[in-house]
Parts: sequence; C-alpha cells; structure tokens
Amino acid sequence: MLGNKKAFKILVMGSFGSGKTTFIKTLSEIDPLTTEKKISSLSEQVGEKKTTTVAMDMGKLKIGEDIEIHLFATPGQDRFDFMLDILKRGILGGIVLVDAANPKSVEVAERFAEKIRESHDIPLIFCVTKTDVPGAKSLDEIKAHLGNFDDIPVEILDPRDKDKGKEVLIKLLSMILS
Repeated sequence: MLGNKKAFKILVMGSFGSGKTTFIKTLSEIDPLTTEKKISSLSEQVGEKKTTTVAMDMGKLKIGEDIEIHLFATPGQDRFDFMLDILKRGILGGIVLVDAANPKSVEVAERFAEKIRESHDIPLIFCVTKTDVPGAKSLDEIKAHLGNFDDIPVEILDPRDKDKGKEVLIKLLSMILS
C-alpha cells in the first residue's frame, strides 16, 4: 500500500526470447530497469536476439489513480533460474509467456507455473507470443500442451502491443481481487 494507493507486484516469466523484456519496456511508464547483456556464446543465440536478461527487468505503470503495477521479469535462461526464488517474493500474480515459435517454450512455461504454485496460491495467466512467426504452433496446440494447467487462462499477446498488455494486466488484477 502507498497511502490510499494499492501496489501490485506482478512477475513476468517465460523462456529465453519469449518477449519478457519487450513486454516490460512496452508497458512501463518509467524508464524500465533492464539487465540486458550481450550473449556470450553463439550456442545461446535464438534467431536474431543478441542480448539476454541476466538478473531482472523492472517497470511500473498506473491503472487509474490508485493502482500501481510493479512488473518484474525473470531471466529466461536456465543458468539464471535462481533469480525466480528472489523475484517471486511478494508477488500477487504472474504472467507466463509462451513463445509459439519455440517448441521448448511450453515446457519452460509449465516449469515456471509449477515452481510458482509450489510456494504461492496466486492467479497466473499464460500469454502466447510470436503467433505470427512462420512455423509457430497454433493456440489450440499450445493449450493442448498446457492441459495440466486447465485452470490457468491462455491469451494471445504481442508484447509490443500496449493496449493488449494492459488488457491482460486488468484481467490478472480482476483475478487477484476476486
């Protein structure tokens, strides 16, 4: 709480290259804190992406006059998994990005959802990104793979679309407050 204002810590998770940093940059009303560094090995590179988050991304936005959203994004590479334990403290909800063009991304999303559910009883939303990329899995295919989490809504999200991003956040806030 910030006076009469309410602050909500939301964690954004997902595989490397799924759009977490872009999502934070798109929605944040402040200059976001990012910890992007040049990829150190060609074997880590996915597509054209030449940087990776090494600690976290953080941004902030207001919804109305009395609600502040504090967005935190985890790194996507396995070697930075320890950051999830640090960043999940105090979260009230989570957005798990699934890259429709990366077959491993669904497994990573499931792993993030499982890890959060081990310690937190909070609302989560799966958001499928890169649905317009050639070879991307369809929304129905991804939903079928996420069958163990049929209680978690699945949305399509372009992390560059501010309006859709806010729509997802408002849906998550509604879930948190109900």
